[in-house]
Amino acid sequence: MEARWKKWCPWGILLLHGLAILIFTKGFLLTRTELPYYSNCSDISVSPCLSSPDANVDNHSSGHSENAKQDQHCWSKPAVDRLVIIILDALRFDFVAPSAFFPEKKPWMDKLPVLQNLAFTQGSSAKIFKAIADPPTTSLQRLKGLTTGGLPTFVDVGNSFGAPAIVEDNLIHQLVSNGKRVVMMGDDTWVQLFPDHFNKSYPYPSFNVKDLDTVDNGCNTHIFETLYQEDWDVLVAHFLGVDHAGHIFGVDSVQMIGKLEQYNQILEKVIETLVRKSEPGGLHENTILLVMGDHGQTLNGDHGGGSAEEVETTLFAMGFKQPPSVVPHEFDSSSCLLDSDGKKCVSSIQQLDFAATVSALLGIPFPFGSIGSVNAELYALAAGTWNWRDLDTSNQKHQSEMEKWMKNYVNTLCVNSWQVKRYIDVYSASSIIGFSSEDLAHISNKYAELEENWSHSIRNLLTCQTESCSLVMAQITKQVNLYLDFLSHVSELARSKWTEFNLKMMGIGLGTMILSLLIISLAIWSMPTVSGIGFESIFAFLVVVIRACSFLSNSFILEEGKVACFLLATTGIVKLRYSIMRKGMLVEAILFLLLVLGLRFTIEIGMSKQAATSAFMHASSSWITGIALGDSLWGYAAEVGPLLVLVVLSCIAYKVITGNFQGIQKYIIMLTIPSYILIGLHWVLESDTQNLPLLFEGIGRNYIPQAIYALGCSQLLFLAFGMLFNEDKVADHKNSLMIKTLSILSAWSPMIILLSGKQGSWIALASIVGGYCITRLQNTGKDAIGGKARTSSFNLLAVTQWNLLAVCLFFASGHWCAFDGLRYGAAFIGFDEFVLVRQAILLTLDTFGFSLILPVIGLPFLLLGLNQTNPGKNVLFNQLSQMYMAYGLITATTVTATILCVTIQRRHLMVWGLFAPKFVFDVVGLVLTEVMICLASLFYFRRWVVL
Repeated sequence: MEARWKKWCPWGILLLHGLAILIFTKGFLLTRTELPYYSNCSDISVSPCLSSPDANVDNHSSGHSENAKQDQHCWSKPAVDRLVIIILDALRFDFVAPSAFFPEKKPWMDKLPVLQNLAFTQGSSAKIFKAIADPPTTSLQRLKGLTTGGLPTFVDVGNSFGAPAIVEDNLIHQLVSNGKRVVMMGDDTWVQLFPDHFNKSYPYPSFNVKDLDTVDNGCNTHIFETLYQEDWDVLVAHFLGVDHAGHIFGVDSVQMIGKLEQYNQILEKVIETLVRKSEPGGLHENTILLVMGDHGQTLNGDHGGGSAEEVETTLFAMGFKQPPSVVPHEFDSSSCLLDSDGKKCVSSIQQLDFAATVSALLGIPFPFGSIGSVNAELYALAAGTWNWRDLDTSNQKHQSEMEKWMKNYVNTLCVNSWQVKRYIDVYSASSIIGFSSEDLAHISNKYAELEENWSHSIRNLLTCQTESCSLVMAQITKQVNLYLDFLSHVSELARSKWTEFNLKMMGIGLGTMILSLLIISLAIWSMPTVSGIGFESIFAFLVVVIRACSFLSNSFILEEGKVACFLLATTGIVKLRYSIMRKGMLVEAILFLLLVLGLRFTIEIGMSKQAATSAFMHASSSWITGIALGDSLWGYAAEVGPLLVLVVLSCIAYKVITGNFQGIQKYIIMLTIPSYILIGLHWVLESDTQNLPLLFEGIGRNYIPQAIYALGCSQLLFLAFGMLFNEDKVADHKNSLMIKTLSILSAWSPMIILLSGKQGSWIALASIVGGYCITRLQNTGKDAIGGKARTSSFNLLAVTQWNLLAVCLFFASGHWCAFDGLRYGAAFIGFDEFVLVRQAILLTLDTFGFSLILPVIGLPFLLLGLNQTNPGKNVLFNQLSQMYMAYGLITATTVTATILCVTIQRRHLMVWGLFAPKFVFDVVGLVLTEVMICLASLFYFRRWVVL
């Protein structure tokens, strides 16, 4: 009965932790309440604003004519007839802005000269904006934010590979509801978000990051023929090549520059077509062009976080008529500089304002949940396409164009502010928590002041039709500033307090995790192999607690890899002291400290996002060393080094199979050697230093990785077959455990090394050396009461070192706890087509292979290194069960600290940029760790205990 309890205990712990994480996640990662309300044209009748600021005063007071009644059902006067939106995915700000705006010119700058030339030409109706996105900066959140006018919700990151349809009010819905015909081409995420919304759509698959051209070529094929057709009002073309080039090759790459140059040619043709058809009475006389990014990207092509590189993108706007006037200087956000070509100015805009501004330009209702404001500069730029002749009356002819624009803009902001206030009121009444009463009171007071000043002053000025009533621009400007201040206050308040936290569920989840730690500790203590609590056990406990406490600081989370490396080095120093005292294993102790020093150096490079690009998959020679490739000697050394390490690994595998191995396990390990050879061949064929025929490049790119996957899966199948149908008949159970451990490690390691790129062989060698040193050094200390060396139980400090080594390997292999730390290119090694399950498995193997899978299945080596001769199977079973529970306890303790941290820091400025990604990575890691422990228990404990 006791054996049965120990065997199924890992499954119970997994179930308990899964329940705790689920409950806490429900309380912490709640999305904002999506209200089932939609704006309608008739809603304007209940607002204090005018249906049209140029309407006749009598029509607003009494005796409404039929036309006036119709006008009152419109939110704003349309400024444009057609809108062309070209989205260049992951468009960095420095892709578009002149290089003069940056301290140093980079190769990827000034590659879109067509946009710069138009924006800085005297009298041009074009402008470049720095567009600021709200994190997280994955494409799904950005598209939702752009179209709804709301802030992104963190939990949607999980839906980025399978976008659900947007159910709340949004820009596309308003376009369709108000008779606008929308054509879409490019990224198929649009048809997933907005099914059945487009008159025509030409979607292309978007998740194969190795494919730089399919989506772009599809857009290029359809955009020009569409520009000559009249059966649309809004055109959306979403290009993906720059995003994919960044993920695979990085920003500083030939492929990236090639895509930017291709985009420049496409944009030249698009603008030429629009200009040609923009003559009076032409198809695009009242058309505005927007070229924009949905987010930026880091130098190694990643995005998802909140760094400046990721949130700063760009928006280029161009009208095809001269604007009637410049924007009043009070609303000008331009940043200017003088160079040899003259004065150049770039403005700024929040992406949050996109939906409201576009809605105002097209004369449709703002999305119900939009909290953005109508951007003055973009609104003025497009206002150049207004047909002022239709607005002029005998009483308006003396008004300046500036006054006309200001009248429309202040009224539009009145509608804008009323709509935002309406949404805040409904949201707070409908959602569980909403905004606090103090916040709502402050918003209401600010809006009441605005409405009072509007009703008693500005409205009368706008509707005044007598010559004795002079339009006071100063009053209107003041009102505009008050509206913008109100809208800015609401958006900042939403950014700081938007997320609803269910503290009760968070408390239950955290409490369940703490309870589980007590249960696991009691279970470990109850096992008979515990021989006492000594210095090493206390020291290991302190190390785990120190690491857990470090998660309460955002600075330590950013430096988590360095913290783990420091703690691992500290344990190594303790072991060195024991080695000196016992005059034994001094070489292992020094080797271990040297290894930790090497990992620390590698982590330092890996945590710098600018240290390398995603091209490490091909020839990341400087990634580990941090040395530039200018010297050919270093280039060849970096190419040959990983191959030599593969030779070393093959020799280790050969030495293993020449030992006391029999049966199917020997052949399973033997298959690892051809896998290593294939990995080396793959690297050679993929190397940039080789000029190989196209046939060999195809073989190296796909067929060889697929063969390695096939060999690995075959090894795992043989192991499963052996586990199910073969009995453990050997008398030496310790040797049997060693054979099992070596067999399953040899099955997993080639696939993980392949997915990790050329660094993989180095990391594999580091894990072997580190594991060997920890295994040997666990017999040097004194960890039992009375000072006797441990001989029959597991060493808690050794397990702690094993766990810390796994953490160090995670960061040393170039990962970090952020979504921009995921190497999406690894998911396509061996495949060109995107299949969700397959690519998810490969990405998981790359992310957690060295830090989770191999450490868990290799943990029995610690048991094999203990000074005990041929223990009985029950003793070995108890020790291994205890060791796995201790490893799981250490992992669960750090995750519990992370959960406590995000509970405390839930209102922190970096909660979504840092703490929440850390939480997601840790809980996923805990679940995967315990799944692997359960599977390892089935594998290692099979046939040991007769139930």
